[in-house]
Amino acid sequence: MSLAAVLIVKNEEAHLQACLETLSWADEIVVVDAGSMDGTRDIARAFTDKVVVEDDWQGFGVQRQRAEALVESDWVLMIDADERVTPELRGSIEAAVALNQPAIYTLPRLSWCFGAFIRHSGWYPDRVARLYPRQRAGYNASLVHEKLENPERLVVKPLQGDLLHFTYRDLRHYLEKSAHYAQAWAEQRAARGKRGSLAAGIGHGIGCFLRMYLFKAGFLDGRQGLLLALLSAHSTFAKYADLWVRTRTSPPPDDISAH
Repeated sequence: MSLAAVLIVKNEEAHLQACLETLSWADEIVVVDAGSMDGTRDIARAFTDKVVVEDDWQGFGVQRQRAEALVESDWVLMIDADERVTPELRGSIEAAVALNQPAIYTLPRLSWCFGAFIRHSGWYPDRVARLYPRQRAGYNASLVHEKLENPERLVVKPLQGDLLHFTYRDLRHYLEKSAHYAQAWAEQRAARGKRGSLAAGIGHGIGCFLRMYLFKAGFLDGRQGLLLALLSAHSTFAKYADLWVRTRTSPPPDDISAH
């Protein structure tokens, strides 16, 4: 059985080489670039000739579907550029592919954030479904928070070995990604006719902090755990605030004298 490592990327020159070095053993590597302005494509082409540019961004789900359509191998391993496959995880993946049973496999993801690996806060083991038979599963078309669909209800099995995730370069990177996800989430909800409120944002934000820091033992992650709980609460509030602005506020008046 053959395996394709599949990535969707944009401006990932800081991460991509280290990621692809941990995937060089795959039978096929597919990279779909969303219009990078740095050296991302040059790095990718050093590892594979399957590098395609799709710069009419329609969301994460559609971009993953485009990448899936290019795969020729029997199995798909969906990976992000800021992730690394450890030797133990590689062994688990290869064993699963060799076994070739109809199943979807989840990978335990261990994230490095603000100077430490986060082992609590609800972040670990952050199992993500990433290994699947190409013709029997695939991603949906969601704009953000896309999911791997399992139409045949294949059994879901866990793999051993960590997928390392180097998630944020710094605080600015966190805030930029958070704002992007909040915008996409609000756009998606508004398109479905949903409306937002600031009260809902406050309630969900407080709930997020309590869940991460207390109920999921974020305090055991030290200062990084506290910072992440606060930032996650802010990000949660921002989603609902964005939805409220889109659905409950008025556009500016045409007549500037009306102010």
